[in-house]
Amino acid sequence: MTTVARQEQASAEPPPLLEVKDLAKHFSKPGAGLFSRSDGGVRAVDGVSFELREGETLGLVGESGCGKSTLARVLLQLLKPTAGSVCFRGTELTSLGTRKLRPLRRDMQMIFQDPYASLNPRKRIGQIVGQPLKIHGLAEGSELKSRVQDTLERVGLSADYYSRFPHEFSGGQRQRIGIARALAPEPSLIVADEPVSALDVSIQAQIVNLMADLQGELGLTYLFVAHDLGVVRQVSDRIAVMYMGKIVELGPSESVYSRPIHPYTESLLAAVPIPDPHLNAERERRPLSGDPPSPSDPPSGCRFHTRCPHATDVCSEAEPPLVEYRPGHFAACHHPLGS
Repeated sequence: MTTVARQEQASAEPPPLLEVKDLAKHFSKPGAGLFSRSDGGVRAVDGVSFELREGETLGLVGESGCGKSTLARVLLQLLKPTAGSVCFRGTELTSLGTRKLRPLRRDMQMIFQDPYASLNPRKRIGQIVGQPLKIHGLAEGSELKSRVQDTLERVGLSADYYSRFPHEFSGGQRQRIGIARALAPEPSLIVADEPVSALDVSIQAQIVNLMADLQGELGLTYLFVAHDLGVVRQVSDRIAVMYMGKIVELGPSESVYSRPIHPYTESLLAAVPIPDPHLNAERERRPLSGDPPSPSDPPSGCRFHTRCPHATDVCSEAEPPLVEYRPGHFAACHHPLGS
């Protein structure tokens, strides 16, 4: 495709629902004060850029501690970024105060990882799910109760659960309640922060299928955060792979799975179990050497070079840019696989 054709195609497409540019979130080291020479802070998110279009699901994967959950919270302004831009429906969020953000929060909701800690044990289910409706002035009285009960039924729960407390439910039911709370104000974007990691495998499948059905029914847009690539593959249109605060690979789901470009992505895929025990036992293993470096003191150049089997001198000297190697498939690597 020529450059002109690409520009014409881009101009014909609707603008992205969410646009993120050079987003960073650094945490100061405990005890660091005004007169510290260097705060030695943690660079949890360090220069992340991507777009999310309406109706799609972007899966965000990586090891624990890579910055996935921090990124999810910064996108919704639950944490204020250190630098960068988050633009939702053409509105820059990072410069808005609490009062101006409130109307936009109705359209951006979050499903939290822990279905036990994320529900107030002292409130009834009707109060929990109905709270967004009250905050945004969408319903009250009998109308509020009716909308909450309809939402509970939409996520596969009985309307009779309205007056019960969270401790009366299983983990899977609690996560359905969390989904109902996110759905209540009828948002466009839902950020799901590892919504199935705390659940049994059979329950995980039910929640994933529920979220897919809701997306088809309501036209939702998802950012689906997870560390299980098998789960992410089922739900994602595109996948972003994150390592030490940076996105190292981004592309269509099947392209990332079948032809990974970054060695880190290849190592993650090699760790995914194969259902056939014989094939799983016979396949080649590519375990990573060592532990991830400290996010408060990241390596120079490519942050993966200390564990990468393909690393050379240039990897420690220069940080690789995110380059498009195939249509829509980007990676940040000096030695891309298959090139």
